[in-house]
Amino acid sequence: MPGRRRVAVVPVLLTLVLGLWGIRRGEAVWHDEAVTIGLASRDLPGLWQTWGRVDAVHALYYLLMHCLFDAFGTNVLVLRLPSVLAMAAAASGVTMLAMRLAGPRAGLCAGIVFAVLPGVQQYAQEGRSYALVCALVVWATYALVRAVEHGRRGMWTAYAGMLLAACWLHEFAVLALAAHALFVPRARRRTFAVTAVCVVAGLAPLVLVSMRQSSQVDWLDATKPDEYARFSLMAGTALAAAAVAGARRRARTARDGRPIALGLGLFLAPTGLLMLLSLAKPLYLERYVVYGAAGLALLLGVAFDQVLRFGQGGRAGAVVAAVVACAVVVPTALELRTPASRSDDMTALAATLRETIRPDDGVIYLSVKRRAWELADPRPVAGVDLARARGPAASHSLYGTEVAPDELRVRMLARHRIVAVASPPGVAVEDDDMARMKRETLAEHFEACGEHRVAGSSITVYARTNHC
Repeated sequence: MPGRRRVAVVPVLLTLVLGLWGIRRGEAVWHDEAVTIGLASRDLPGLWQTWGRVDAVHALYYLLMHCLFDAFGTNVLVLRLPSVLAMAAAASGVTMLAMRLAGPRAGLCAGIVFAVLPGVQQYAQEGRSYALVCALVVWATYALVRAVEHGRRGMWTAYAGMLLAACWLHEFAVLALAAHALFVPRARRRTFAVTAVCVVAGLAPLVLVSMRQSSQVDWLDATKPDEYARFSLMAGTALAAAAVAGARRRARTARDGRPIALGLGLFLAPTGLLMLLSLAKPLYLERYVVYGAAGLALLLGVAFDQVLRFGQGGRAGAVVAAVVACAVVVPTALELRTPASRSDDMTALAATLRETIRPDDGVIYLSVKRRAWELADPRPVAGVDLARARGPAASHSLYGTEVAPDELRVRMLARHRIVAVASPPGVAVEDDDMARMKRETLAEHFEACGEHRVAGSSITVYARTNHC
């Protein structure tokens, strides 16, 4: 076994190298990372009061990052390094899992495939909880395999503990239970059911709190056709890998099918369930179930192992597959390490605002989420935020609170020039009374003089009619 464990070193080192490569991304911080910095930088009493109002679903992660920021300072390395280390741990778990189910070579192949998957590389460099969730789900899966094999109470306890920790970092880790249920043999189903109930019960308090804060995900649109198409393509790849992995096995035993069943379940079940739930209420984002990549890596690793066993022809096929994979993965890997790779560049927004706003300008946020740049960069800009009542920290919220619509209208009409910050075209906009009043006042009394676009934001300068 010690010799086998050394196989995991290669995927771990590869994941670390890829995670550290370009980790700063020009110091650019995107929206959710800005939220991490802003909330984790608050004192513990402030954090506690914030969780009672918003973002309790990420409370455990913010607490972890609060401790790290206190110990090592607040910068992008401290922000993202835990995710790099977590993905390296996940890579070792995928390797160990595949080795246990299909042998050392399958383990090595699965670990390498996992390390180079674009989704893994992306979330290894995100200052969010998704890499930590992935690592915990992978190692919980490994503990489940051990528990199924030997029936030891300690392994079942370890499985429940790691999966519950993953769920407290992000609720949708609980969907891994569906994948695990497909893997557990009949003889262990009762024990698994009891364990699953314990996990769900342990998660219940967080679910109850987060349900009261469900407005946080109201911005999500229904799952888009391109997301279904992308998932269908990946599902086709997983099924093809499963076919290759199964077709060339000489011994048709239940044990031979275990990596295929587990890989398909882990990749398809959580994502498929979340997409189905999104038909009733939009909830799907790929990053919520990024741990499904472990299932795809397991399938591809076993498939590569079977191809290599086929002899010289198999090795040639593996080389061709590796070349094709590199042609697909390398451009994506290069793009992921640029500031433009993330949807909302709060760093670029802050820089553009500093260049655009004059000292006597009024500023309004047609989308209050655009205020997130302040969470990552608290240095003030020129001008006056006309709608602000209380800041994020003082109001124990993400973006602060705003004055009443009538008062804001008076403030806007007292200005000759207003800089409006909004989401880009095509993104769902807020449509409450405040948002409508902002748009109507600009349309009736001002005209657009110029517009700037940055990743995830649109900045428009308005002036009094005929004064541009």
